[in-house]
Amino acid sequence: MRSSSCSLPPLALYAAQESTSRGRCYPEPGHAYRGEYQRDRDRVIHSTAFRRLVYKTQVFVNHEGDHYRTRLTHSLEVAQIARTVAGCLGLNEQLVEAICLAHDLGHTPFGHAGQDALNECMEPWGGFEHNLQSLRVVDELERKYADFPGLNLTFETREGILKHCSRRNAQNLGAIGGRFLQRQQPGLEAQLANLADEIAYNNHDLDDGLRAGLLSIEELGAVDLFREQHDRVCRNHPGIDRRALIHETVRGMINQVVTDLVDTSRLQLEAAQPDSIDAVREQRQPLIRFSTPIAEQHLALKRYLHQSLYQHESVQLMTVRAHQVVRGLFERFMADPQAMPEEHARRALQWQQESGDEGKARAVADYVAGMTDRYALAACDD
Repeated sequence: MRSSSCSLPPLALYAAQESTSRGRCYPEPGHAYRGEYQRDRDRVIHSTAFRRLVYKTQVFVNHEGDHYRTRLTHSLEVAQIARTVAGCLGLNEQLVEAICLAHDLGHTPFGHAGQDALNECMEPWGGFEHNLQSLRVVDELERKYADFPGLNLTFETREGILKHCSRRNAQNLGAIGGRFLQRQQPGLEAQLANLADEIAYNNHDLDDGLRAGLLSIEELGAVDLFREQHDRVCRNHPGIDRRALIHETVRGMINQVVTDLVDTSRLQLEAAQPDSIDAVREQRQPLIRFSTPIAEQHLALKRYLHQSLYQHESVQLMTVRAHQVVRGLFERFMADPQAMPEEHARRALQWQQESGDEGKARAVADYVAGMTDRYALAACDD
């Protein structure tokens, strides 16, 4: 029984309710003054994998500058956006925060470049995907509790972490993979976390790209979402300095898409009238969404960033280096598992005995994926 002093605002009928939660893999007694989704959030924050995110690349390697986003600051920004929208729509803010803070726990060092390299290394054994790895982290790899492996999070938090999944992988995931086989939607909090992630990385990667000098204000004039807010700031604040101009422009972009997300989602919910999270899951399409014009503008921004930032020569130099480091580490530990720390070496040998090279490769991938950028670079130089 939770203390009445910790009661939360009433939720909408379509929000995730703790009273109807599908629970945890390993049953636990309730807490005296913390709800189940709050406990999920707290476990994520106290996890080793969460702390490591501070030294994991978003776009720029951590040592390239102290002001660039890392996976940790990105996750905090995603959670802030999602909690704002959740509050407007009557959704469960604690659940959406837990999902957002956990969504990147499985990311490799060096961002998507590291993931691509590890996926290539793991191709003979089912590949590697950071979304699935985040679920592995919270289900198995965190080792903190006496009564269960992982963090033993609720079904709803785990559902939100697993944003996408192939049919082949879903068949091996039990209940959590069911919606991908049955073509169901996740809960609204999971839908919201997914779009908050897009909003954060599109707008904040743009900000970091401008800070790094890889993008220019002039070229971004071709992007409608940027140009509209840039011109508004210039009209309202003539003579504003460049740093404040960029901040106000990005701030305006985020406000525009978040406002649209709230308004459009509210209309969708009013039309569909779902009376429970299970009714949400039966919908043919997600109910948390942008309007068509904003969705198109946001997609145009994403495509611009892919072409002009992520494919920029300076970023590609890091990509090449990331491939070399990740592949080199993987091949080294596959050839000699004893080169890993004792715990990981023991696991690799045990899994190899149980399922051959596939088991050993998965243990090596778990170890490499958990590295921070600087740890991977140091290990490569050993």
